[in-house]
Amino acid sequence: MKRLLDVILALNLCLLLFPGIVLIGLAVKLSYKKASVLYWSDRVGRENKLFKMPKFRTLKSDAPIIATHMLQNPDKWLTPIGGFIRKSSLDELPQLWSILKGDMSFVGPRPALFNQTELIELRTQFGLDTVLPGLTGWAQVNGRDELPIAKKVELDYEYLQRHSLVFDLKIMWLTLLKVFRRDGVSH
Repeated sequence: MKRLLDVILALNLCLLLFPGIVLIGLAVKLSYKKASVLYWSDRVGRENKLFKMPKFRTLKSDAPIIATHMLQNPDKWLTPIGGFIRKSSLDELPQLWSILKGDMSFVGPRPALFNQTELIELRTQFGLDTVLPGLTGWAQVNGRDELPIAKKVELDYEYLQRHSLVFDLKIMWLTLLKVFRRDGVSH
């Protein structure tokens, strides 16, 4: 049932947001011509299998491949419009593709970068590797980049214990509120 709802919602959002997605892509390309509009990030999915997750490019092509909040000076690596796109969460829109493809869901633990070994190991210990990663999740609406890894995993585990359609809808609603308020975004 969850997969069916993911596909229906993702298809409808793709159709509804298509003009905006094209405009954002053009803005990204015009502001930073040195690289492609999309950045395909190696992420850890269900059963710890790697998949390619697309995002609108917000960092320069020579930025280190680590979680942005771990960069010493993230602003140094941002493209001219990267800060705005990240703070408004518009960089996440291409992940609708990952949802349609079945690599992600709308709600679940955010997919870890391939090199976030501590996060991956802790999630595996708590059985979180059995869940599709999400565009948003319980940890996302409870602190996002501000949370230490152990707290993220605790919240992701709480999601695993409580997950239901009603809980997913609550998380999606809270995500919309957070995005509009730009809560929990440090860069």
